[in-house]
Amino acid sequence: MIDIAGAVAVESIDEASRDQPDPAHVAAGVRGVAAHYGDPLREQRTLDTEVGLVDRSHRGVIAVPGEDRAGWLHTITSQHLNTLSAGEGTELLVLSPHGHVEQHAMVAEDGETAWLDTEPGATQGLLTYLEKMRFFSKVEPRDATAERALLSLVGPGAMEALGTLGVTGLAAPDVVAVPGPKFAHGAVPQRASVQYDVKPLPIGGWARRGLLGVDLLVPRSAMDQVVAELRGAGVPVAGLWAYEAIRVAARQPRVGVDTDHRTIPAEVDLIAPAVHLDKGCYRGQETVARVHNMGRPPRRLVLLHLDGVTTDQPPVAGTPVTLDGRAVGFVGTAVLHHELGQVALAVLKRNVPDDAALLIGETAAAIDPS
Repeated sequence: MIDIAGAVAVESIDEASRDQPDPAHVAAGVRGVAAHYGDPLREQRTLDTEVGLVDRSHRGVIAVPGEDRAGWLHTITSQHLNTLSAGEGTELLVLSPHGHVEQHAMVAEDGETAWLDTEPGATQGLLTYLEKMRFFSKVEPRDATAERALLSLVGPGAMEALGTLGVTGLAAPDVVAVPGPKFAHGAVPQRASVQYDVKPLPIGGWARRGLLGVDLLVPRSAMDQVVAELRGAGVPVAGLWAYEAIRVAARQPRVGVDTDHRTIPAEVDLIAPAVHLDKGCYRGQETVARVHNMGRPPRRLVLLHLDGVTTDQPPVAGTPVTLDGRAVGFVGTAVLHHELGQVALAVLKRNVPDDAALLIGETAAAIDPS
């Protein structure tokens, strides 16, 4: 999609952007993605009110075939995967021994292989962890980024657009309610905490319905054909900037951008989609359980409204957020939203009140309390 007229590559705007393919993937033929196609705000409105096609093929893809894959992934990640079967998707985390978020992946199971897609640049780290944890399990994890590409249909019209590719009837995401502190054993269903419906695409690959639309995990060799079919049916393209703005407005964190080395899942609302609270032991589980039972993680994810007076440039990820001259958190993803103006996800100390007069550099910021 980077060859479509009007495409402006992410790296042409920001050479240090994390939204670039890993160098090893570039060497294997993976190309960059478009930040926008000439009109970022219009592209946002399209994703917000209709449907658009977003190129997210810079994400890493790991294939995990092998008869032990479900039980094996169950034991080494935060998600309940023992019962994962063909046509199901979910999310998972890899945590440190102290419960800090290290890796995040989306999952699609096709009956023979569990496909994990993860942040660009994070593939090797996740794959190294998986390889170290193989032991005698019958699994063969491998980097499949050069084989598979991720595209996303985003917006309220995503399901109708998906019909163009011959797939209908994907069920809406099924999210298990997070139980209160000190819940009784057995109160949480013994299944993934969120289930995403997955169906095969006639062209090859799979469609997975998520929270913002439908992800298409397709053979990289078929990517141009998929794009041509959707555009031929009238589906417009939208850049990564538009996708990120929609994600921020929906308050969906991105691991590695909206998290730091101390982040635990409860601080950034990752319990519901990526953590099963009653599955038994896994690395980092003690911290997850202790914080949940206490009911008050030390920090929280918030949406900030920025005044945009001192600068029209959103702050970079990691910029401190201050209150009365003291750092109380950091900015994650900051965007210019087509309706909300300058907004950002940020992680703040739990005791920062909703009406606090915050600063990001010289820019005033206010917490959205909704």
